[in-house]
Parts: sequence; structure tokens; C-alpha cells
Amino acid sequence: MLGNFTYCNPTKLYFGKDALSGLKDELPKYGDNVLLVYGGGSIKKNGIYDKVVNILKECGKNIFEDGGVMPNPSSVKLNEGIERARAAKADLILAVGGGSVCDYAKAVSVSVNCDEDAWEKYFIKFDDVTCDVVPVGCVLTMVGTGSEMNGGSVITNHEQKLKIGHVFDENVFPKFSILNPEFTMTLPRYQMISGIYDIMSHILEQYFSGEDDNTSDYIMEGLLRSLIHSADIAVKNPNDYEARSNIMWTATWALNTLVDKGKSTDWMVHMLGQAVGAHTDATHGMTLAAVSMPYYRHILPYGEKKFARYALNVWNIDAHGKNNRQIAIEGLDAMERWMKSLGLITNLKDLGADESMIEGIVKSTLVMDGGYKVLDTDEIRSILKASL
Repeated sequence: MLGNFTYCNPTKLYFGKDALSGLKDELPKYGDNVLLVYGGGSIKKNGIYDKVVNILKECGKNIFEDGGVMPNPSSVKLNEGIERARAAKADLILAVGGGSVCDYAKAVSVSVNCDEDAWEKYFIKFDDVTCDVVPVGCVLTMVGTGSEMNGGSVITNHEQKLKIGHVFDENVFPKFSILNPEFTMTLPRYQMISGIYDIMSHILEQYFSGEDDNTSDYIMEGLLRSLIHSADIAVKNPNDYEARSNIMWTATWALNTLVDKGKSTDWMVHMLGQAVGAHTDATHGMTLAAVSMPYYRHILPYGEKKFARYALNVWNIDAHGKNNRQIAIEGLDAMERWMKSLGLITNLKDLGADESMIEGIVKSTLVMDGGYKVLDTDEIRSILKASL
């Protein structure tokens, strides 16, 4: 492994069918006022809301609610949440939901005690947090983002047509997260497979960088093989606990900062997908799926050796009589067949984008380095057109 790095992850995890009982252990560590953050109300239908509220009441907490967090949390909603947290004098923000709810909770947490505009400070200027942070805890109901064990927060500004993520320092990581795989089983199939691809994309965007012999790459290959195996089971039987638990655990380790150690990382698929999301408000994982294959085929010549390794170690491509380029291409072909077998959307038209939107999406795309090729504007445009 090359370079120097520091690793710290302060989030405490409770995992399994009895994970929610851990909430009783955590709540006494915080003050009386809890801001309960959740999405569109599905947790009230499936009973998770009642379970959480009952525990909050048992622990003597004052409950203040902030519901209606949308799948792509907006800057307008963020400002609303900041005011709710201030009015509640929140001692803890408890996010109950998927990655968007957790992302939103972290954005609120760093903004409650900040006098500046949160969107401008954190998502345009990418400033560090200089104020006191309200601690966050998570009860996860959908897997994919890994937000339950990292400092990431993605917010969308619909007026500016921008969807931007800020990766905050470890002091913003959730203090604890509750992971019960059973809580994910009520998700619609569309949301489940979208989350599965978000997990895969997180791993690949860290994997496809660097040339050295890196332990992180071996870990990621194992995570990918586990994800592919469990996803195939889960799409046939969404109530298979073992498969859903493996997917949940893989999602957490895909983006909890472990496997990026010693890596330069390439986040262009996310930059492209988030730009699409800013213009269409489409489901996050599906936007990634739609742009991935054109992007990876575009950069393959610049990282041919790693793409060939991926084909061999993840997709078991037969290397006999083939060069690296041929092996790499077959690997991506196998990946695309698998994506389609899950039911992932692999083109932008089915997500509401069309040719007239391409220039706007290009302008909304942030360019990242760290991968095998830094894209220019023409390349971004070409990849997006190939994604239609």
C-alpha cells in the first residue's frame, strides 16, 4: 500500500434482529430533547415508528418530529429542519429511515449552531465545521448509501440544479447506528435493487484507482463477490434474512472509509449520477446504473490492467488465450448482464432525461480527479449521450 493515512471510525453499530434494543443503551448518554427525523411515513405503516417512539418514551425523552424528508433531500427542506432542531433545542437527532434521512440528519446537525447559510457554507464552499455539532444516531430501514457509518451528506438545490455531497470529518459521523436487516424487507423491489447498485458503485469507485498491490483491493473484491451472490438471492426471495443481512453489512463496509485507505479513489460515476438526479430527481442508485457502463467503457483503456483483474477476480472470466483488453471487456459485459438481470435501469431516458437536458447536466457535473482519467467537458457530454 502506498502513501500515509489515518483511520478512525467512531460509529458504534448494533446489528441483527435485536439491534433496536441498543437504542435503550444509547439514549441515556444524551439530553432530554430528541428530534426524530424520518421520510414519507412508511415507518408508521410498518410499525418501526411505534417501536422507536415507545423506546424514546421509556427513556423519558421529549420527542420533536421532523418528517417528510424526501429521497433527494433539498436545501429548502434542510433549512426547515435547521429551524425545527433549533426550536426543539435538540440534544440528539435520531434519523429513522434510509440513507437520505441519515444524510439530511447530518446536514442539520452541522447547521443548527451555524449562523451562515448551510447550503453555501458546506455544499458550495465546502467549508469545515466550525460550530458545535448536534450528535446524530441512525435507525436504518434501507441500505445502500453507507451513511450510517460515515460523514457523508448529499443535498439537492433544485433552483440551482445542483446535487452535491460533502464528506464531513469524523466528529459528524453518527454516534451510533441500529442495523436490523428485517427493517429493510418492506422496501419495494425498485428501492432494494437501487440500493444494491449504490453499494456496488461505492466499491467500484474506490477500486478503480491506483496501480499498486493494495490490501484494500482484495477486501473490495470479496465485498463485491458477496454482494453479487446475495443480490441474486434477494431479488428472488426478498425475505431471505441471510441475503439481506449480508447486503446490509456489505453496504456499511463499502463506504465507512475503510477500503479507501491507500487509494486515490474515482467518484466520477457519482458526480455524473448526481448531476442527472439534480435535473430529474430520479432515484439515486438508478442514476448511477444508467451512467456506469458508458463511463467504465470510456476509461477502460486508461486502467486496462485493473479492469482485467476485476473481470478475473469478481466475474470469473476465462483468461485463456486472451489479452488484458479482451478480458476487461468481457468483465464489463458480464457486469452489464447482471445489472439487467436484477432489473436495474441502464439508460437515462427511462429516468426522465432526454437529449435537450444533456447540456444542463454537463454544467451540473463536478469533475473529480483520482481515477484513471480526468474527464473534460466533451467527454462528459459523450458519456451522457451514450447513457441515453
